Amino acid sequence: MSLSGPGVDNFPTLFSGGEIRGVKMSNRGVVSPLTRTSATEDGIVTDQMAAYYASYARGGWGLVMTEGVYIDLKYSQGYTFQPGIATDEQRDSWRKVVDVVHAEGVPIFMQIFHCGAINQGNRWVEGSIAPSVVKPKGEQIPRYRGAAGGFQTPREITRNEMSEVVESYAAAARRAIEIGFDGVEVHGANGYLPDEFLTVYTNQRDDEYGGPIENRIRYHCEVMQAVRDAVPDNPVGVRISQTKVNDFEYAWPGGDDDAKVVFSSLAKTGIDFIDCSSHLGLAPVFGTENSLSGLARKYSGLPVMANGKLDQPKDAEAALTQGEGDFVSIGKSALADYNWPRKIAADEARVPFNPGMTMPYATLDCYEAFWAENPTGVPKEKVEARDVTEGA
Repeated sequence: MSLSGPGVDNFPTLFSGGEIRGVKMSNRGVVSPLTRTSATEDGIVTDQMAAYYASYARGGWGLVMTEGVYIDLKYSQGYTFQPGIATDEQRDSWRKVVDVVHAEGVPIFMQIFHCGAINQGNRWVEGSIAPSVVKPKGEQIPRYRGAAGGFQTPREITRNEMSEVVESYAAAARRAIEIGFDGVEVHGANGYLPDEFLTVYTNQRDDEYGGPIENRIRYHCEVMQAVRDAVPDNPVGVRISQTKVNDFEYAWPGGDDDAKVVFSSLAKTGIDFIDCSSHLGLAPVFGTENSLSGLARKYSGLPVMANGKLDQPKDAEAALTQGEGDFVSIGKSALADYNWPRKIAADEARVPFNPGMTMPYATLDCYEAFWAENPTGVPKEKVEARDVTEGA
């Protein structure tokens, strides 16, 4: 879907075509994965969800990324009413989403997910697993129906379970491609299972998966290699971050040296792109001249999706022209206005994000209720600001 208008000339790189492993995109705008918790209780995709994704396709985006989708009927589900891709029934329920997005000429990737210790609702099993027995920081998140108070303390994942989870990622990727998804992204960020291996304080192991950064990135790489092998002909990528949904302050202790190991190691698995989640946006990190996404691009040599504070088109254009990314992944502003690319192209005002759009829950029902009460997108009463983490 090619867009036209004065904004296309003003932001030529943003509106230039892109490609990842043969999947063509009409522009560089990507809908960031956004947790919506609007499936059925047993993880089946609804017609309401299909309409939601179709709205992005009609809005002119180059690529639509799904919310995080859990991969097995064990410990991967992290949120009540989260969609799954663990069974044939769950897989087949996604067909209507793929069909409506493809009908608009837009590609769609699925993000596959294992919550690890960040479990706020699992229909299938009790408890949670993680690299080490470490209770997650912070408290559960009300807008995702988290229970009041802190997270439960996980048990240590066994070696057999580690292998089973790797295979579950691969099986989930195969199911996604079988149903027509164009590509797959592994959620390796924001404090979920792979990121728990990468993070120093959640990984206290003394085996080959713990200790130095080369060991802590090992599980990410095993997952990515398995997914790569499972779907050899389709785009495969991974989302990476430093911060987590329950810890906005964490930074890789080795700084630029850690970034070099992380991104170069992931590239060696043969994946096709890296999606960098960072609330800092284009701000340089680790005393370098690059943002986290810029370092990913530098050290991996792969196409990179830059994310964070890029909702203004001038900032998105800057990220692309300054080598900080090859695509821009937009979260809160995409949630606020499905027509973000189309309106930029037409040089029209966009609806700003308002926290009321995700209150009391980050669900499609609550979003639709907000719009019913506030047809212009501007609430009648002031709503207290609260952060909404992209890709949660």
